[in-house]
Amino acid sequence: MTEKHRPKYQEIVLDLRKAITLGEYKEGQRIPSEADLVKRFSTSRITVQRALKDLQHQGLIDRRAGSGTFVRTVDRTEKFVFGLLIPGLGETEIFEPICQGMARAGRVGGHALLWGDTTHNSGNKEQQTRELCEYYISRDVTGVFFAPVELSPNKDSVNLWILEALERARIPVVLLDRCVFRYPNRSSFDLVGIDNRRAGYTVTKHLLNLGCKHLVFLAAPYSAPTVDARIDGFRDAIRDHGLKDGDAGTHIGSPDDSDAIRTTLSKQKPDGFVCANDRTAAHLMRTLDQLGVCVPDEMRVVGIDDVKYAALLGVPLTTVRQPCREIGEVAITLMLDRIAHPGMPSRDILLDCKLVVRKSCGSHLENDGVARRTSARKSGSDD
Repeated sequence: MTEKHRPKYQEIVLDLRKAITLGEYKEGQRIPSEADLVKRFSTSRITVQRALKDLQHQGLIDRRAGSGTFVRTVDRTEKFVFGLLIPGLGETEIFEPICQGMARAGRVGGHALLWGDTTHNSGNKEQQTRELCEYYISRDVTGVFFAPVELSPNKDSVNLWILEALERARIPVVLLDRCVFRYPNRSSFDLVGIDNRRAGYTVTKHLLNLGCKHLVFLAAPYSAPTVDARIDGFRDAIRDHGLKDGDAGTHIGSPDDSDAIRTTLSKQKPDGFVCANDRTAAHLMRTLDQLGVCVPDEMRVVGIDDVKYAALLGVPLTTVRQPCREIGEVAITLMLDRIAHPGMPSRDILLDCKLVVRKSCGSHLENDGVARRTSARKSGSDD
């Protein structure tokens, strides 16, 4: 958002966060009182309180009743302090349980996690990610867990800037869920996630086994390299099933674009969609409903991730479940191993995932059909 259109409380947040990052206010130092901030920014006390609550949510300040507000002091008696740099936190549902797994593993080892939510404000996510990176560097954290920016035309330059800044500061990095480069290139940092190619293969093969013959893979523009791997798995399953290249296609675009989806339905005539993730699948099913296409009777849909709402959709979604908490726990272990052995080659640790079958794939229709055919055969034999 531009300065002109940014809410006043966000101006206060950005101003104070910058002052803390640049060392104007140091650890343990008291920042100006609410009354002083009201005068300084020519605003109301409620607006100042909202800004301070936001900074507290980001772990930058401590508010002490009767004493004032202070820059948070990192407890150096704890073994390690790690920063969580997750631009998708609050937007991509898999990161909340991943963070829960990390927090649980961190507590067991006596380690501290600094949380920074770059989507809590509605400002520029890329700029907020850079600022949070600078803040972690200023706090001299032991390591950073980073989920690279996606769904942005500037994602590559932002991600490289983040990694170069952390590398210059000699701060170890573990990548969560995805790399910053597309295959076959990879970064020099450790990564933990799932085998995305296998995930794409698994859901595609499931639809093929149910009788689908014309599939389309749907993904949003500027997606992470994980989506490329899922597309590769999609194509592998198509080839292994003996179908021709013309029997499958890829559509890169918004699942909310009803005109584009209508065109895809008209030209490619799919009987099923493999979606890059559950979020895309949920939006696609809404668009199909608006176009009068019934899921799963006329169109079968599957996703990947198994987010919380996947089972709660109007038509429950068939998907692949990510072991999110386990990813978080493994990430802590991987970071500790990197700290202990900094010279080890970089590694990708890919956890297995599980197919979760629900109604959107139409498997119940196949089962009903088998049951009807079996019943008919029995009835005929009785005659």
